[in-house]
Amino acid sequence: MPERDRTVLLEEQEMGNQQVRNWFGSIVSFPSVVTEAENVQDIIAIVQDTEKYPSPIRAVGSNHSTTPCGVADNGTLVLMRKMNRIVNIGTDTVTAEAGALYIDVAKELQKHGLQFYVNVEIGNLTMGSAACGGTKDASMPGEFGQACSYASALKMVTPSGEIVEITEDQPELLQAARASHGLFGIIYEATFRVKPLRSMAVHHETYNLDEFDKQLPALKAKGESMMMYIDPFLDTITVEYRRYREDRNPARATSWQWKLRNLVWSTLAPSLSYKVTKYFPIKAVRYFLINMYNRLKSLVLVIGVRGDNTLATAQMIRYPEKATNSRYTFSIWAFPEEEYIRNLRAYFRFCHEYYQSWGYRPNMMHVGYRINKDTSSLFSYSFSGNVMTFDPVSTGDAGWEQFLIAYNDFCSRHGGSPLFNQSNSLTRWQVEKAFGDRLDIFERYRKRYDPAERLLNGYFKQLLG
Repeated sequence: MPERDRTVLLEEQEMGNQQVRNWFGSIVSFPSVVTEAENVQDIIAIVQDTEKYPSPIRAVGSNHSTTPCGVADNGTLVLMRKMNRIVNIGTDTVTAEAGALYIDVAKELQKHGLQFYVNVEIGNLTMGSAACGGTKDASMPGEFGQACSYASALKMVTPSGEIVEITEDQPELLQAARASHGLFGIIYEATFRVKPLRSMAVHHETYNLDEFDKQLPALKAKGESMMMYIDPFLDTITVEYRRYREDRNPARATSWQWKLRNLVWSTLAPSLSYKVTKYFPIKAVRYFLINMYNRLKSLVLVIGVRGDNTLATAQMIRYPEKATNSRYTFSIWAFPEEEYIRNLRAYFRFCHEYYQSWGYRPNMMHVGYRINKDTSSLFSYSFSGNVMTFDPVSTGDAGWEQFLIAYNDFCSRHGGSPLFNQSNSLTRWQVEKAFGDRLDIFERYRKRYDPAERLLNGYFKQLLG
């Protein structure tokens, strides 16, 4: 046996039969084999050797998904992070291997005067996941808000070991592949459309629910991107407005606003919520302190996080490879924007009633996004029209998982649509209600590429049927 193969086998034996957790730590996988792919030939060898690499085979990047979409119980987990090269930067596209971090590619694009259309907060997102999963940001004017919508070409290895490329010349297949979550094949390279680097203005305003209700039509008419920080217990919605500016020079853009916002949101907020929840068992005291911090956070956003010349790429966050006590988790459902206020009012009542009945409430602010109609992906949650979301966020304290079950039930009954990789504890009935006939279309494609269900894990088997 060649030395490299012997070393890889020993490493796989050491890594196999262990628990592998997602970044947050809440989702546990029990694979029989854990292996790393360094090139396409590695992937081909993995999918073709059914004895050494048992099914299901799931490929993961940074493992930030909040659902079991990447779990490979008794199967094979393929780690893709070593395939991280940027292959090519063109005038309006970028091609990179699947394990490259979105934030690293964004920084390299910036050097070439380019940027992604969708600049997601979680910069640790890998290019492969971005191309075939549900990742989002509030839509910029006239643009989509889901990263996969700008994936123009995918290269993958099918379960038979065949190399397949899917491009915009196959629009219906590409639409399904953008929603495939690695169920058609292991994606090893992706091409995304990009655009010239542009200056971006940002500012925040805070409303109570009644004010937000009255002003929402006018706010939407402004044509600016809207991301929201929502607090049902303070009756507040702080809106982050963003728009591109042609009269500013991006070479002179500032980034301190986003550094402040990211420090407050991704480090201070979860760290404080974690400590307050841990050290203040009396809930009246605990939530008084959390409410005080949330009021302060909204004030900081309104007063401090504003600028006429920033960059969209600056809002990305590079999270530590291993989660700390400042980690947080979340869930997402989207609702038709014409019904959003009615549903948001009902959700505020739901949160209060749930707390009164069960003594639990998420210990961080909710967030929300306004996302334009988008049929680019088969499981797009804005497939039928513009949507807005309300997304609970938590440090994962006791009661969170039970809350999600009730949250999912509420959202499904109110006509919401989830994400397979960011809405945990879904049921088959909820998925059928949200996606309807699109599930059948997807299944026909999936069975074409994976008739033996080599890539289908228990999570997707339950939800896709």
